Amino acid sequence: MTDTTQPTTPTDGFVYAPAPQATDVVDIRSSYGLFIDGEFVAPEGDGFRKTVNPATEEVLAEVADASPADVQRAVAAARRAQTEVWGPMPGSERAKYLYRIARLIAERSRELAVLETIDNGKPIRESRDSDLPLVSAHFFYYAGWADKLGYAGYGPDPQPLGVAGQIIPWNFPLLMAAWKLAPALATGNTVVLKPAETTPLTALHLAEIIQQADLPPGVVNIITGAGETGQALVDADVDKVAFTGSTAVGKAIQRSVAGTAKSLTLELGGKAANIVFDDAPLDQAIEGIVNGIFFNQGHVCCAGSRLLVQESIAEPLMERLRTRLSTLRLGDPMDKNTDIGAINSAEQLERITALASAGEEEGATRWSPACDLPDRGYWFPPTIFSGASQSMRIAREEIFGPVLTTMTFRTPDEAVAKANNTPYGLSAGVWTDKGSRILWMAQQLKAGVVWSNTFNRFDPTSPFGGYKESGFGREGGRQGLAPYLEVTI
Repeated sequence: MTDTTQPTTPTDGFVYAPAPQATDVVDIRSSYGLFIDGEFVAPEGDGFRKTVNPATEEVLAEVADASPADVQRAVAAARRAQTEVWGPMPGSERAKYLYRIARLIAERSRELAVLETIDNGKPIRESRDSDLPLVSAHFFYYAGWADKLGYAGYGPDPQPLGVAGQIIPWNFPLLMAAWKLAPALATGNTVVLKPAETTPLTALHLAEIIQQADLPPGVVNIITGAGETGQALVDADVDKVAFTGSTAVGKAIQRSVAGTAKSLTLELGGKAANIVFDDAPLDQAIEGIVNGIFFNQGHVCCAGSRLLVQESIAEPLMERLRTRLSTLRLGDPMDKNTDIGAINSAEQLERITALASAGEEEGATRWSPACDLPDRGYWFPPTIFSGASQSMRIAREEIFGPVLTTMTFRTPDEAVAKANNTPYGLSAGVWTDKGSRILWMAQQLKAGVVWSNTFNRFDPTSPFGGYKESGFGREGGRQGLAPYLEVTI
């Protein structure tokens, strides 16, 4: 069922002329090899895959597919570097390298932001103003911990695990690399990192920064490829596996490492509830709702994809939300005015489209603002479903796109019951004027992160992670050190 009612578009008099970001700040090679033992090397096989700009479907470069033999080469280089150089190195010396990497990322942030947007499809405003500042901040933060591990609360002399195999997703490619690399390096581990097959370019440019920082060879190795490469890394002789991605793949990885001595952390999917009470500041809540689900086209594991609104304010809130959505600008991700960029891949677009169709078939009311979709590339308009029930697929499954499912509640207990009625437990948001209610809700909600009168706020000093099918382990903060240490407390 589709609601064709269109809200009145605010007549503020503004007309946004295109404001394209220059792309000549980044140099993309035609072909990339693997980064092993401090050098770019050719893969042992002849496998290469193309990475494309999701906004235009233009081929950007061809990138090597690492074979199992390539993975073994990378792990061997990491093992040698950890045993001979990085592990024995004093923490104060390791910190110098991390500080150097952080500074180089900050200096090259414009170049990296442009590259991230070209390869991923997210708006340049988000790459530039959200992702890149956090990338360098994570390296800065963990550099500060490198010589203070004995005071982190994990014993007087915590030791590194050894070699970490790290697999990162395509929604925040460079930021997820920083989340993984910085604590691992600060604690004396070496790393073999596998970026997602659709977004490898910023990780490969990070390899250039690692060379520029004179990081000892083998401390960080970057191998590219698809799921087979990731599985080969999980099966390799590593001491630690860290994965961010889908719950289905996370379960497969957990089965693979079961019965081994490998340490494992998983940051998986989510179906977060964004809960708005009748005493909430509505204008502020509207901005939080929009940020919670339409930031990065909804390609966020902790996205507020379920909106729970107290029944007495449901009608005025939905009216304001539709009016706000009508002002969002969808289009060229390289335009600094763009709010909604491209879906990352044709495969992801197909999944979003299928789940949205299922929502209509099951009886929810679908609404999108009037907007023209570009002729080329992968696009999906910001979409709201109202009149949904808990049993619908759009309320149960992670869509990972710009689709918001709304439901109502009458009492706080009902809000908690609906919010917790999910196999996931990554995040939640609470909007209310009562501090006591916020604290009570935070205790009741089964979520690793609960935001109060805000959403999608991140800081390297704050831990992040989930429960249930959203995974286990924490990244960020002092707690983010623990998964990479032999803890003796």
